[in-house]
Amino acid sequence: MDTLYYNGKIITMEEGDAPEAVLVRDGMIAFAGRLDDTRKAAGEELETVDLNGQCLMPSFIDTHSHIFMNGQMAMCAGLGDCRSYDDIISTLRRFIKEKQIGADGIVMGFGYDHNFLAEGGQPDKRVLDQVSTEIPIMILHVSAHLACVNRKALELAGITEATPDPQGGVIGRLEGSMEPSGYLEEAGMTLVKKSIAGRLKVNVHEILSSMQDIYIENGVTTAQDGATAESDLEALKMASSQGLLKMDVVSYPLLSSNGQELLHKNKDLYGTYRSHLKIGGYKIVLDGSPQGRSAWLSEPYRNGAPDDCGYPWMTDGQVEIFVKLAVKERIQLLAHCNGDAASEQYLRAYDLALKETGGTEDLRPVMIHCQTVRNDQLARMAELGMIASFFVGHVFYWGDVHVKNLGVERGNHVSPVRDAIDLGVKVNFHQDTPVTPPDMLHSVWCAVNRISRNGAVIGADERISVYEALKAVTIDAAFEYFEEEDKGSIKAGKRADLVILDQSPLETAPSEIHKIKVMATIKDGEVIYRRK
Repeated sequence: MDTLYYNGKIITMEEGDAPEAVLVRDGMIAFAGRLDDTRKAAGEELETVDLNGQCLMPSFIDTHSHIFMNGQMAMCAGLGDCRSYDDIISTLRRFIKEKQIGADGIVMGFGYDHNFLAEGGQPDKRVLDQVSTEIPIMILHVSAHLACVNRKALELAGITEATPDPQGGVIGRLEGSMEPSGYLEEAGMTLVKKSIAGRLKVNVHEILSSMQDIYIENGVTTAQDGATAESDLEALKMASSQGLLKMDVVSYPLLSSNGQELLHKNKDLYGTYRSHLKIGGYKIVLDGSPQGRSAWLSEPYRNGAPDDCGYPWMTDGQVEIFVKLAVKERIQLLAHCNGDAASEQYLRAYDLALKETGGTEDLRPVMIHCQTVRNDQLARMAELGMIASFFVGHVFYWGDVHVKNLGVERGNHVSPVRDAIDLGVKVNFHQDTPVTPPDMLHSVWCAVNRISRNGAVIGADERISVYEALKAVTIDAAFEYFEEEDKGSIKAGKRADLVILDQSPLETAPSEIHKIKVMATIKDGEVIYRRK
């Protein structure tokens, strides 16, 4: 049966006048144009959908998140609303009671942010031991780059005064000593994760059933699983084979783990969807979190030691090996770079790999986050055809923190979207879910207004137009996945991946865009979400 949408605001993300109606047939856009012409193009069996003045546009495309981790974190104690150590303690105690966790189990929490705790510090073992000294406890920072554990978790991991910091990570110490505090950064977290993995009781079906909902409710029909582990890929493959995936998922295995092996073992998934799942390429992580002060900068953070610049995850040599491997195999590579020193490391390595391999193919490498990328680096990204995938929500969530940590000039230049576009860089937006919800309209609002959580304007000269911001979550987002001919705009021959909004973002006051509601999400012509 054909479906005809009419009587609303239609944003195609294509040049030319907006059509009066859109016709969908067999999961594809069959026609878009004048209402009379669209009716003539329809078959005998026709369902008409009166938009009643609402807005129809291409659905949103997530260009960086962790969809499987989103399901996992939903199983943890939620700490996002905690504003003090006491809040964390009471939340974890309640979680233990509700889940009936004993000494042979484990407590995992997610979402605390030290920047917004009354104490302003990390809730280390001195806090978490007040919850339990018998059950190991690990709570992840909202950035997922920092964590705190109690004494029991340190004991199980064998972390003592003599344990050195791992490469690309830090083991926190109590002031004036080498005694581990329970605070961990980056690779330091891995030491504990390995030791407690056996205690985690993972209900894969429960994770798979919950991981997609928040995306779909926000109008997203294509999402990413960045840094996919082997067990995660197996779970996603199971979901795919059982028809559980309602949306397209693009996986990027981590090269510094066994990513190359995973991709080659699953060649049938590379570049081609199989029941909504495909592998898009490789990923590497080069540094940490700017709000956690572990992102690698070329100049120090404020109010710290002269050498307080964060740190890299890998040496230049290691990065060069991984980048050259991806370029040599002609496979797309995504690199997590928050600090400008990490951006520099990636740019140097990519340029070197192209020269050494003679690579000229359009591989569309991606720099993820780009929080403190400099304009001279953006210019080089344009020359390399490197995409800037901005976590532009940082402007709202941590804009005030960045100004505090980086100073006014650097702080106001976080997520420099305007400069990137003007310098010829293809840009898109993401929310790094589960770090923040996959709310594309909030990202559009952030890019257009650049207002912080405290109401401050963060880099007014980096604002962009509403239309430019919509491109970053539709057609230019599709470009990252080599899918711009299939998705991202309303055009005959493209997939009918659509979203219905209660208002048109192009006709709403810019300051109100984040209040627009998703009324329905349509994937391949089928309604997979309808607002109640």
